[in-house]
Amino acid sequence: MKVGRWIIGAILGVPLLSVAAQRPHNLILFVPDGLRAAIVDSETAPTMARVRAEGVNFANSHSLFPTSTTANASALATGHGLGDSGDFSNAIYTRLPFQGSITPFLENDVVLRELNMHWGGNYLNEPSIIAAASGLGFATALIGKLGPVAIFDPTALAGTGTLILDDSTGQQGKDIPIPAPWRAAIEKANVKPVAAPSRGDNANPGTFIPALAQQQYFLEMTLKVVLPRFKAEEVPFVLVYWTRDPDGTQHNQGDAGINGPTSMTAIRLADGALAAIEQTLKALGLYYTTNIIVAADHGFSTIAKDSEHATRELPTGFLAVDLATALQREDAHLQLFDPDDNDKLVDLTSAHTKTGNAIIGVEPKLPQVVIAASGGSDLIYLPALGPKGPLTGRDPVPAGERRRIKRLASQIAQLLFARDYVSGVFVDEETVGPIPGALTLKDIGLSGSAKTLRPAMVVNFRSYLETVCAKPELLLCAKEIADTTLPVGGGMHGSFSRADTWNFMAARGPDFRLRYTDALPASTADIGMTMAELLGLKLSGQGTLAGRVLTEALRAHASEPLPVAVPGVKESPPSTTGLKTVLRTQTLGGHTYYDAAGFPGRTLGLSER
Repeated sequence: MKVGRWIIGAILGVPLLSVAAQRPHNLILFVPDGLRAAIVDSETAPTMARVRAEGVNFANSHSLFPTSTTANASALATGHGLGDSGDFSNAIYTRLPFQGSITPFLENDVVLRELNMHWGGNYLNEPSIIAAASGLGFATALIGKLGPVAIFDPTALAGTGTLILDDSTGQQGKDIPIPAPWRAAIEKANVKPVAAPSRGDNANPGTFIPALAQQQYFLEMTLKVVLPRFKAEEVPFVLVYWTRDPDGTQHNQGDAGINGPTSMTAIRLADGALAAIEQTLKALGLYYTTNIIVAADHGFSTIAKDSEHATRELPTGFLAVDLATALQREDAHLQLFDPDDNDKLVDLTSAHTKTGNAIIGVEPKLPQVVIAASGGSDLIYLPALGPKGPLTGRDPVPAGERRRIKRLASQIAQLLFARDYVSGVFVDEETVGPIPGALTLKDIGLSGSAKTLRPAMVVNFRSYLETVCAKPELLLCAKEIADTTLPVGGGMHGSFSRADTWNFMAARGPDFRLRYTDALPASTADIGMTMAELLGLKLSGQGTLAGRVLTEALRAHASEPLPVAVPGVKESPPSTTGLKTVLRTQTLGGHTYYDAAGFPGRTLGLSER
C-alpha cells in the first residue's frame, strides 16, 4: 500500500488540527524498562551508549512521579502529564471492580480493555499518538511488555489496526487478537511459536536468569515479521519496542541488590535487542530514514524495609496496616479488607493484604479509605459515600461528607508525619484542602482533566544511599522503602527519589542533531510530544498538562537560541512537628520538571546538588 498524501482525520473523537504535507521519517521508540541514566556506558550497554554519543544525550532527563511503568507509558503514549491521563500508577482505585478488584493492576490487557470500555473508549482521556498515526496511514506496531504497549493505542485492543504483541499473545481470552494481515505475515515468515513464551524463572523473586525466551520471541517477531512488512508497505512506520528487561530482572534478581551480575546481564540483553534492530534496519535500507528514540520509563532502586517503628522488616501493605490500626482506635467498627483477595477481612494482629492494596471501612462496599500500593509511593483515596456506596465523582457531595473527608485526611496526615518511612505527602487541593506539612497534587502535575478518580493523598517513601557507595553522585546504589511483595534486596521504583526520576533518554536519526548534549530538562511527556512533532501530528488535547517538543534536540531548530531553565524549590508550611514537604524543580517556559521531593534528609536528590 502506498500513501502519497497525508490527510486530516479524527482519532478517538478528538480532531487532528493539522498534519504535515511532507512525508515524515520512520520512528522507533525503544523503551528499556527501568534503565537508569548513569548505568549506561560502553561496557554495560555499548549500543545505547553509542546512540547517546553519536546523537542526542538527554542528560537532564525525568520520569514522571509516581515513577511507575503504566504512568509513564501514558505520558509517552499521549504526551500529557498524569493529571490529564489519569494513569496515576500501576494500580489505581476504580470504584467499580475490574477483574474482581477495585484496585486493578493495569499491566493486564483484559483490565485495560474493560477500563477503556468503562471510560468511553479511552480511559486516558487524551488522544493516542500511535492511534492518530495509524489513522493517517502510518504502519504501526507495538511490541513487548504486557500493559504498557497496549496503552499506546486503545483503538487496537479489539485486534484491529495496530499490531500488538505482548506477554499474553496467544492466550485466548486474555490476549489482544493479531489482526488478519499481520497473522498472514507471521505465517509467511514461519516464525514459531506464534504465542508468546512465558518469562519462566525470571518472574520469580531470587532469579539469576533474565527473560531470555520471551525477549527473543519479541525480537524475532520484530526482525523477521514487523520490519520486513514495514519495508514492503512503503509507507512511514512507527514502532514501539518495549523491552521488559532490565526492569523485570532488576525487580526479581537474587543478587541482593540491583547492581549485581544478573541485572547487568539484563541490561546487556536489552542493549543487544537495540543493536539487532539497528542491523536489520541497515539490511533493509531503512536505517538512515528512521529516527530512534531510546527512553526508559523510570529509574530504579534497591528495596529496603527498615523502620524504627517496627521490630522486624516492614510487611507488604505496611501503610494499610498502620492506617487501619490507627483509625480503628478512633472507630472500632473500621476493618481492613483485601481488594485483591475477594475483599477478604484481614486480621490486623497477624496478617496483611496480598499486594499492599487495601480497603478500610465498616464493610468493603462502603470504603472510607482505599490504598493503591505503588512500591516507592502509595496512593490514598478517600471516597465520598452515599447510602448505596461510593459516589461516582459526578454526583454532588453533601457538605457533611466533605467535612468528614477533610477530618479523615487530617488524621491520616498526622499518622504519616509520625512515620520514619514516609518522606513527603501530597494532597488533593480540591477535596482535602491545605494540610500543614504537605504540598498539593497540583504542585506535582497530578491535578488535571483526567477521567479516572484522583487520589486524595499521595505518600512518598524514604530513600537513601547504601553505606558503601563508590560514586554517590550517580545514585546507582540508592535504596528505598517499598510497599511491595518483593523481598529486601530486590529492585523497585515509584518513589520521588532522583534515583527513580532519573531515567535514560537518548536519540539519533535524520531529524536529530549529531553529538549533542541536551542540558535542558526533558521528560517522558516531552518524548511523546516530540514524537507527535516528528510524525507531523498536531493533536487537540483535552488537558493543559502537555509536554513540550524538544526542539533544541532537532536539526531543524539547531540555530535557534536556547531557552534557560530556572531551578526552584517549593516548601509546604511546617506540620505541627516541624516537617515540611519540599519539592525541587526546574521550570522552562510554562513547563515544570520535578527532580525530587520529600522531607529533607529522607529523599535522594532533594538536598544534594
